[in-house]
Amino acid sequence: MKFPYGVSDFKKINTQGYFYCDRTNKIPLLEQSDSQLFIRPRRFGKSLVLSMLENYYDVAKKDEFEAIFGNLKIGKNPTDLRNSYFILKLDFSCVDPTGSAKEVKKALFNHINGCIEEFYAFYKYKGYELPQIKVNFDDALYSLKSLVSAVRMTPYPVYLLIDEYDNFANTIMMGVQSTGKRYEALVHDEGILRTLFKAIKSSTSGSMFDRVFITGVSPVVLSDITSGYNIAKNIYFHPKFNDLCGFSENEVRKVIEQIVAECNFGTEKTDEALTLMKTYYNGYLFAFGSDEYIYNPTLCLYFFEQFHEMCSYPREMLDDNLATDESKLEYIAQLSKGRDLLVNLTQKAHEIVISKISKRFGIKEMLSDNSKDNTFLVSFLYYFGVLTLAGETDDLKVKLKVPNMVIQSLYVGRVQQMLLPDPGIRDDGKLAAEKVYQKGDIKPLCDFVENSYFTVFKNRDYRWANELTLKTAFLTLLYNDIIYIMDSEKEIDRRYADLTMIIRPDKRYGKVFDVLIEFKFVKLKDAGMSADQAKKLSQDELKKIPEIAKQIKNGEKQVQEYGNKLERKYGNLRLQKFVVVALGFERVSFKKLD
Repeated sequence: MKFPYGVSDFKKINTQGYFYCDRTNKIPLLEQSDSQLFIRPRRFGKSLVLSMLENYYDVAKKDEFEAIFGNLKIGKNPTDLRNSYFILKLDFSCVDPTGSAKEVKKALFNHINGCIEEFYAFYKYKGYELPQIKVNFDDALYSLKSLVSAVRMTPYPVYLLIDEYDNFANTIMMGVQSTGKRYEALVHDEGILRTLFKAIKSSTSGSMFDRVFITGVSPVVLSDITSGYNIAKNIYFHPKFNDLCGFSENEVRKVIEQIVAECNFGTEKTDEALTLMKTYYNGYLFAFGSDEYIYNPTLCLYFFEQFHEMCSYPREMLDDNLATDESKLEYIAQLSKGRDLLVNLTQKAHEIVISKISKRFGIKEMLSDNSKDNTFLVSFLYYFGVLTLAGETDDLKVKLKVPNMVIQSLYVGRVQQMLLPDPGIRDDGKLAAEKVYQKGDIKPLCDFVENSYFTVFKNRDYRWANELTLKTAFLTLLYNDIIYIMDSEKEIDRRYADLTMIIRPDKRYGKVFDVLIEFKFVKLKDAGMSADQAKKLSQDELKKIPEIAKQIKNGEKQVQEYGNKLERKYGNLRLQKFVVVALGFERVSFKKLD
């Protein structure tokens, strides 16, 4: 088996024996619309879809159709439009976003001109008679018009493919305040992006650009250039395209079964690997009306390749190529309403409810902090793949959630840096956390939270001062998805444990403990004392405060119940069980259970 990790060349994948989940049956559905906009998170297979269309419709690849598509669904029943277009492909991820608006315009023109030169050279080489296309390096729009004039002299229209149309604009937008004017110069009034899409629209009306397919991550740019290009049909919310990119669970299982057989594992290894992949990679739903969550394809290929070559799971389940998505969370963390949202989303079971997902947001929303309400923030996170659809409420609002454990690790990492910006202090916290699962000693971690984390909470006066506050502090320090399946709010017989850390099945050889923690929070006024009084108490004196003693007793009962059920479920745990009680933002008490 060969896995096309990092490969988006459709011809190479399907002619050189790479693994491919056949999505060519979607081609007839895509033909129903002339001009389309398809949005998915980055690293979710959009470029491969464009490559599929390029190979299917390119007139110069007519003789290769059987070799490329013969074994696929569309090869057995092709449409009338197969191999009937010239293909012009633009990839805006190649445009340098740095520098002034003038410099970005030059970079964009250089890319377009380069693609037009390649277009002309390729089709001339393939034997197609094309009049000379005049390329103007100072004016790519002139070059584009020359291409249209040349194509008009042939029997073939153009299928225009634009990949990552919003990439360089999104990159610019991440520097919002310092680059706002530069971005406005690109998309507003007679900015180059708006003018470019006006030219494309003009060419579609003349039937030279007969079809256009555009991919991107978000509708940020399209919102600003709508008056320049208002003919794209958004297909990203349509149920029939929910699985255009991504793998179904059944497809994932079939691959695992082959790898398990080649590695000579027992059949039980299939369920183990599938459970691990489901925990880390499943959870994406892009359209209401679709009933199946799909797996991130890049992460799956990353896992498959490692599992197949080494007959072992990847040590780190997060592919470094997706780690850059943390920059989107950093952007949200800088916004006044974003911090609380990110903290809430560190909890795995937490869902966000909004009235609707914004289908467009432009420069004003991106530049004005006042307009960044909850709907904007949640929609932004949805488009960038760090939130996904989770259904509807009874009153028909939209529910969204963190898709899986890999994405949850990005939230945890961002919240940790947000609350503990000093890397030296963060390292101290991580060392204290290691003693919990290495030695079964939670005291150093409780001391760290009491002395370092609570200072942050008091200074910021967080509204979520409760068990969530305490759990957030411990979760961000204890989080370790290399060793553990981390589960905040794990359901056990319709009840929820606050934090469970179950050693990954492939890591059980290590000398570490499984961990179960129940958190409680007691307000100072409920304990009948001031902050100064609380600071002077010893641990023994803390535990004798009636309200704290009560909460420890309640937590002890819960931990024993949850622990017994976890033991029955897994059977081979080395479980360390704790109850942790916070007294305001001043003290932390704890009890370790046998």
